[in-house]
Amino acid sequence: MPDLLIELFSEEIPARMQKRAGEDLQKRITDGLVEAGLTYASAAAFTTPRRLCLTVEGVVGESPTLREERKGPRADAPEKAIEGFLRGAGLTRDQVVTRPTPKGNVLFAVIEKPGRPAADIIAEVLAQTVRDFPWPKSMRWGSGALKWVRPLQSILCILADEAGAQVVPGDVDGIAFGDTTEGHRFMAPGRFSVTSFEDYEAKLKRSFVVLDSQARAETIWHDATNAAFASGLGVVEDAGLLAEVAGLVEWPVVLMGEIGSDFLDLPAEVLQTSMKEHQKFFSVRNPKSGQIERFVTVANRETADNGATILAGNEKVLSARLADAKFFWENDLRVAKSDMSIWTQALENVTFHNRLGSQADRIGRIAALARDLAPVVGADADMAEEAARLAKADLSSEMVYEFPELQGLMGRYYIEASGRDAAIAAAAEDHYSPLGPSDKVPTAPVSVAVALADKLDTLTGFWAIDEKPTGSKDPFALRRAALGVIRLILDNGLTLPLGGTFGPHAWSDNLLAFFHDRLKVYLRDQGIRHDVIDACIAMEGNDDLTLLVNRARALSATLATDDGENLIQGFKRANNILSQAEAADGVEYSFGADRKYAETDEERALFDALDQADARIVPAMDAQDFATAMAAMAALRGPIDAFFEAVQINTDAQTVRRNRLNLLSRIRTLCLSVADLSKIDG
Repeated sequence: MPDLLIELFSEEIPARMQKRAGEDLQKRITDGLVEAGLTYASAAAFTTPRRLCLTVEGVVGESPTLREERKGPRADAPEKAIEGFLRGAGLTRDQVVTRPTPKGNVLFAVIEKPGRPAADIIAEVLAQTVRDFPWPKSMRWGSGALKWVRPLQSILCILADEAGAQVVPGDVDGIAFGDTTEGHRFMAPGRFSVTSFEDYEAKLKRSFVVLDSQARAETIWHDATNAAFASGLGVVEDAGLLAEVAGLVEWPVVLMGEIGSDFLDLPAEVLQTSMKEHQKFFSVRNPKSGQIERFVTVANRETADNGATILAGNEKVLSARLADAKFFWENDLRVAKSDMSIWTQALENVTFHNRLGSQADRIGRIAALARDLAPVVGADADMAEEAARLAKADLSSEMVYEFPELQGLMGRYYIEASGRDAAIAAAAEDHYSPLGPSDKVPTAPVSVAVALADKLDTLTGFWAIDEKPTGSKDPFALRRAALGVIRLILDNGLTLPLGGTFGPHAWSDNLLAFFHDRLKVYLRDQGIRHDVIDACIAMEGNDDLTLLVNRARALSATLATDDGENLIQGFKRANNILSQAEAADGVEYSFGADRKYAETDEERALFDALDQADARIVPAMDAQDFATAMAAMAALRGPIDAFFEAVQINTDAQTVRRNRLNLLSRIRTLCLSVADLSKIDG
């Protein structure tokens, strides 16, 4: 069976689009082949700045012949019905057969679709793929109608087997399929032909093109770390930058350059951000001082002077960029050391949301809430309020205007420079955290107070104006804010009833339900089922997330035991019998069972077990010792099972029946005091 090789060769494809484009090419081609009846053994896509490549191994030589049989109307049906059947089948009357059936003679159409050569199918699928390719942005060029991310220059499409390679006949918008490609733009210009994927990959490498993006990334990282190590330095890891740079070059050549001494006193984060954002440079750090001292750039070619000219040009451009950063830094420091209120006052003219006021209005709300939260988190109230008022001051700074991703971090530097307490400075950097499920959670009390206040103000504000997430849309990142609150509370073990924080508003219950939904997602990843959380949410105090999660974890652990799992069945049996009896009798059996009416040892044993469990559960619940309460509840499994085996609840003796129903009521009441087990699945 032949192998298929496709290459779409163009001007430079943006690095951020390459990975997805390779995936789209593979999916669209292979799906199209399979739909047309061509199976294959394996497929792989590759990308470089100038090419998308797909290799498909073991393609069958032609699609199979398909035979389809369609049942039509009776042979004596009205003529119009027969004509419609023939038209749908694409046959004439003499091409269908008549067969006897229990309902009489019926017309049958036997439609045979002969197989097609693989080359014909591939040509159609490839042409359709190119015309409909889902680039985020595309362009037209020249007089053609074809749209591509950058001008498409050639299409390589061959089928290769032991007998050799053949070009698949076809074209797209005047670009005929061929068997040639080009090497490196500068180091190996000119076209050459290929006969297979192995031949293609080998000739590309000889023409200074590394086809595999992962191989290019590994080469870059290997050479960069070796160069840094030779100077006693280390490269700052950045997987995103590495992937991007690997998409900018076909033949990576690593060069390490110097940072001007005038710029070495800039904060390491400023150097790193400026070099990454503007120049796509890797930062090289001194492991002893932590300072960024050099940079690594990746050229797309080898040169006679071993990159000296390229490096000199990069150093010159970098100096100009860092001169701007130094100017911003020094100007900002002067403001920070003199009067940071200049920045906070400027935020009065910055709109946060047209219905929620300015950034300054928001800061005022956050400061008041941080003061209220300070006792809960163990922070000084005055310090928490001051930290909240300064945490967003750096939004007015020149550095953050240039590099928005440094907000918070620059605030910490500037507050430190102003001579204020280190805890206030740390809160500026920490209050945005955590930003995701794996982000570090602040633990310093002042930082926790401000971080909670920031996120709670965001949530209550947008809930108050009815701007909630809908479906996949969450423009104000409210799901992330809620998860941040959850992690701040849980990781710091805080007792913070959210109901009191929201206040008595019409939307409060809805917002609490939103927190519960986010909590379910968070705990699901920790192995706690939704129904377990629902059983705990149904209990009083469900706005205290620490209390709620402690209860859910204890219940989850209990249900993981045989006693716990089987207790659920016993509870549900008791609850079902009791509910049915109460509905039938029109009374509530909750007036207390009396031991003197017990007729069997199993009944008396259950009385004893319930008394013992009650004695353990009540004080344990008062102390929020859920593990002890759950263990005591699980211990009821044996006596309850024995009780149901030994007695008939709905006996003819009405006094005994009522007593047994009241005993079931004790089971229900005691179990429901720990968690709402009726919400547990199964």
